[in-house]
Amino acid sequence: MLVYQDLLSGDELLSDSFPYKELYNGVLWEVEGKWVVQGAVDVDIGANPSAEGGDDEGVEDQAVKVVDIVDTFRLQEQPSFDKKQFLAFIKRYIKNLATKLSDERQAEFKKNVEAAAKWLVSKLSDLQFFVGESMHDDGSMVFAYYKEGATDPTFLYFADGLKEVKC
Repeated sequence: MLVYQDLLSGDELLSDSFPYKELYNGVLWEVEGKWVVQGAVDVDIGANPSAEGGDDEGVEDQAVKVVDIVDTFRLQEQPSFDKKQFLAFIKRYIKNLATKLSDERQAEFKKNVEAAAKWLVSKLSDLQFFVGESMHDDGSMVFAYYKEGATDPTFLYFADGLKEVKC
């Protein structure tokens, strides 16, 4: 199994259990999340409580609906950004990330990241923002949004901000 860690903070953000699609020449990875129910236990013991004089209510369970990626990697939701805040974050992030890349990859990243950042700015009002479990200030940001008509969120990662680790 492969786990993808944040290159800057070391937080686990994704694994190969979640297939991705590359956008903007590989600068962004798009990953489909799913709402899942956690904690719901449906036990069928074959009895009919109403026929046996029992009540039909059953036990209250603690079922909770969560997004699989957020839950699996303990992503922490952050407040929204306005355009000015987002541009400041993106500039700082690109600068911090570029220093961690090889010279060859830096050139490719800088060539393609501007278009990806502009696209993110155009979707700013639709985005949710997440960081890794450590909530590191300079770490990668994970973005989520709902495609038109979708009931499950789509997540966006800066691919160059991820480090592949074999487990």
